[in-house]
This record gives sequence, structure tokens and C-alpha cells, in this order.
Amino acid sequence: MRKTLLALATGLSLFAGLPAMADGVVDTSQLRKDITSAATGKKFSIATVVKVDGIAWFDRMRDGVKQFGTDTGMDVWQVGPSQADAAAQVQLVENLIAQGVDAICIVPFSVEAVEPVLKKARDRGIVVIAHEASNLKNADYVLEAFDNKAYGAKLMEVLGKQTGGKGKYLATVGSLTSQSQNEWIDGAIAYQKEHFPGMALATQRLETYDDANTDYNRLSEALTTYPEVNGIIGGPMPTSAGAGRLIAERGLKGKVFFSGTGLPSVAGKYLQDGDIQYIQFWDPAVAGYAMNELAVLALTGKTDEIKAGLNLGLKGYEKLTTPAGAAPNLLYGQGWVGVTKDNMDQYKF
Repeated sequence: MRKTLLALATGLSLFAGLPAMADGVVDTSQLRKDITSAATGKKFSIATVVKVDGIAWFDRMRDGVKQFGTDTGMDVWQVGPSQADAAAQVQLVENLIAQGVDAICIVPFSVEAVEPVLKKARDRGIVVIAHEASNLKNADYVLEAFDNKAYGAKLMEVLGKQTGGKGKYLATVGSLTSQSQNEWIDGAIAYQKEHFPGMALATQRLETYDDANTDYNRLSEALTTYPEVNGIIGGPMPTSAGAGRLIAERGLKGKVFFSGTGLPSVAGKYLQDGDIQYIQFWDPAVAGYAMNELAVLALTGKTDEIKAGLNLGLKGYEKLTTPAGAAPNLLYGQGWVGVTKDNMDQYKF
């Protein structure tokens, strides 16, 4: 198999980007036609490995992966550990190598942990496509939905306006080795220092393992230790639910503000009730679909097309870009959206 590299994606301005999805289906009306098993003459086996199975974010990604299989006739499926655990994710990749799959699409929990096993996969001729892993070396392509630091800067822009540019805030990440989430927080902190000097991070980043209960518990402990906190920046999607629950239970509505990654299906109640005010996200179903599409393009020798300017025919991925100075295998899309209670009903997932 011919080898290539990974791809990321650039962010959009507030309330732009994703179309409203009908019945949870990825909009493929502009999809290219040369990626089906009929067109390629091959039925490739492609596994998507996610950080953790059974949470709303990756349930939605599975919808996109399944649709890709239905649309193209390729043999595709999604797996993930039952808990966010780097060793468990590595073992899943080892199993896929043993099975001899054609390609692995992966959302790493820890970039550092998966580097050796992904090198092994590529040495065996398996194409690797990654997402949320801008610094991953052992992949053919990294596909990101947007510029990670710009994404975090928008979160801080919203939070700073909510707090009047003053006070202390908390920041969460799924793992201290989750590259993209840490880049979001880097972008948020840089924006805060430049635009809101009256704000400050109360303590080091809280590691929550992409679990809403852990988010709730870590945030609860931090608020007890730092009662002056009036803001929360959430990296992992479950923080939106953990923070919303905590703010509601402690009667902190209007006193502690939230801006972070979330989904309407997870955070909608707290948005509607005013416990949290703002969430950002990209559609994981489209991201899963896009990763699998890149895998097929790589497997069919179309690597000369996989570069800045590529149109995948998917909303937010119509014109991939590569940041200045980055390797050409790192590609950005334009796939985020900002949501409040006023427009949350446009998104059915």
C-alpha cells in the first residue's frame, strides 16, 4: 500500500458550518462517486478505533461510519475500549493488525501511547488515518475538523464576555496527553492572556478521562478548593454535562459560566435551563465518514489528491487546508459550530 500522512481542519466563525442533519444522516449530496466498492473494484476492511465506546460523541461517530459502509459497500466498523484507557486502545489496534485489516482510522486517547503500535501497523502495510492528533507521527494522514487553537480561542472569547473579563476559571481535558484538547486549552489561555488580563486559570488542567461523572467530581473538588471560580472551559464533550449538573445542584446559575465542547443531546437540558450558556462541536458522524473516505483514497492510490484544496464532498470538508510550515499530511477542515439555547433545536444529535 502506498503511504501518506494525516489531516486536520480549520474552524469557522460562530454559528457557521454544520448543516442541520435530517434523522442523523450525514449529508452526502456532494460526495465524490469514486470511493465505492463498485467503482474501485475492491471491498476494503477499515476499522475506526475511538477513545471510548458507549458515549454520545462516539455513538454519533459510529452513525457516520455505518453510513459510509452502507453508501460505499466497504467493510467498515467501529470499536473502542469500554473506558478511556490508552493501554486498552493499543490492544484493540494490535488485534486489528493481527486480523490484517486494510486501514485503521483512529481517534487516539494518548498520542504517545499509540505511536509504536501504529508504526507496527504501517510497517505491515496498513493505512492509518487519524483525527484529534495533530502531532501524531505514525499515520498516513491526520484529518482535523478545524484549527485547534482557533477553536479554543473562540471558547475563551465567549467565556470572557460572560464573566466580564474578570475572575478565575477551570479548564478540563480528557487526558494530559490528548493532543487536540490540550491545543484547544492552549488557544483559550493564549486568548485570555491577550484579551482578558483580569482573568486567570485557577489551577492546572483537570484530567477527566472523557467521563461526565469524573468531570462532575473533579469540578466539584476544584470549586470547593477555589470558591472564587466563575468560569469553566470544557475540552472533553462530557464536561458540558458534568458542569451543567454541578452548577444546577449548587445553585450557581449566573455565578459560574461555562463554555466548552458539547452536544445538544448531552447538554441540551442544561442549555435550556440556563445552567450552561454555550457549547461548540463538530459533527463526529461527518468526521468518521471523512476519515473512512480518506482511507479509501489512500488505498486506491489517489495519494496525489490528498493535499490542501481537496474536496471530500462533505460539509466542513469541502476545501482542506494545511497550516503554514506544517507537513502536507496535516489537513484542516472548516467544521465547527457554536450553539446556545436559541439555536440548539437545529441539531438533532
